Amino acid sequence: MDILRILDDFEETVQRSRRVPVTDKIIISEEVILDFLDRIRSILPEEIHRAKLLNRERERVIQEAQEEAAKILQEARQEAERIASESEIVKQAQSAAEEIVAQAKKVAREIKFGATEYADEILRKLEENLEKSLSVVQKARGELEKMK
Repeated sequence: MDILRILDDFEETVQRSRRVPVTDKIIISEEVILDFLDRIRSILPEEIHRAKLLNRERERVIQEAQEEAAKILQEARQEAERIASESEIVKQAQSAAEEIVAQAKKVAREIKFGATEYADEILRKLEENLEKSLSVVQKARGELEKMK
């Protein structure tokens, strides 16, 4: 179950709860609140696990990009050496090699940037979800404290 759905259910329960006359307090059974807390606790590890998986995927994409960039650089160097050995086109070979290296570096930067942006967006959403969850839990605990 999605943590936001649990929080929505909790909010709905709070809104539907009976009110204590002449106060802004509501009556919710301890069992109901504890059930919501248990549900939140049970799903948080799943959300954290998903974030870790996304982070690992980001690292894998970055690693692949770096490996691809290294491969492209190696191929560019080999090509540059081959072309350089042909004396009449040495200048053309140097230019082509530099262009290939520059292109490889550009592609690697773009891939790394994209992976980093993707992971950052996912982690930002997870952080927002966790902050909302914490806010709801703190509010519920505050309501419990008021009821004591």
